[in-house]
Amino acid sequence: MIQPNSKYEKHIFICVNERNPDSSRGDCTRCGGQEIRLEFVRLINQYGLKGKVRANKSGCLDACELGPTVVIYPGGIWYNQISLSDVEEIFKTSVLGNDAVERLRSTNKTWEQLAKLRNQ
Repeated sequence: MIQPNSKYEKHIFICVNERNPDSSRGDCTRCGGQEIRLEFVRLINQYGLKGKVRANKSGCLDACELGPTVVIYPGGIWYNQISLSDVEEIFKTSVLGNDAVERLRSTNKTWEQLAKLRNQ
């Protein structure tokens, strides 16, 4: 169901931020962000959802240290440390459905891990 005044039923933001290769923070592009986005686009087309679901390139979502980051709205479901092989499961669960893949979903523990990485 499309939210009032919303163009899309679901909006997927995939970080494709790029940093200097020497950056301690890393970046999602080097970890597969571009390929992950293209797989979401492929699945959107495969399921005939073009115009209903959008997979957008995103700049930094401020979690690059944790690998590729994806956020799906309107649910606000965050995923970090995902790989290309996780995309179909995420798509079926969070885009076609309205649930999260709990083993991949970001949690308070995820954000604690990020804080520890930044304080080293």
